[in-house]
Amino acid sequence: MFNPGQQRDYFLAVFSFFSMFARAGCLPRVAWTGCRRMGNFTSSTALSSTSCVQYVREMVSQNCVVIFSKTTCPYCKMAKNVFNEIGANYKVIELDEHNDGRRLQEALAQMTGARTVPRVFINGNCIGGGSDTKQLHQQGRLLPLIQQCAPCCATSSDGSGSGQFESAK
Repeated sequence: MFNPGQQRDYFLAVFSFFSMFARAGCLPRVAWTGCRRMGNFTSSTALSSTSCVQYVREMVSQNCVVIFSKTTCPYCKMAKNVFNEIGANYKVIELDEHNDGRRLQEALAQMTGARTVPRVFINGNCIGGGSDTKQLHQQGRLLPLIQQCAPCCATSSDGSGSGQFESAK
């Protein structure tokens, strides 16, 4: 079929093609779901934008403090550190590790008017981002907001925060 020189050239071309996908982090998924983009995998079971809004509302209504975050974001770390300092329980949804992270971030933008992370919710209301959270804490206005929540959610008795993480769903 091919002479040895052609076989080698064909092999190198195919190998280069697959190497390109491997370097991009797409090789294991190329036949199934496409490439990885911004930490989120495309999925055949993706949530619709309406479902994403509903998911955000459910998370916010079921938890006193919810932080929609990304793992590498310094402002997200700032917000988490504030809640850890005061010993508040909080739910973290890491958008860059969630299957529908990009859609959830769009839903948050639609709901809050801001697309940036973190998006911090206390008692069902968005209080803003990392800087807003830190400022409310420095002004002494953050803890009273948390104390308005149900007793199970307000603070932990040992004084340490206990963020509950949710990534891939």
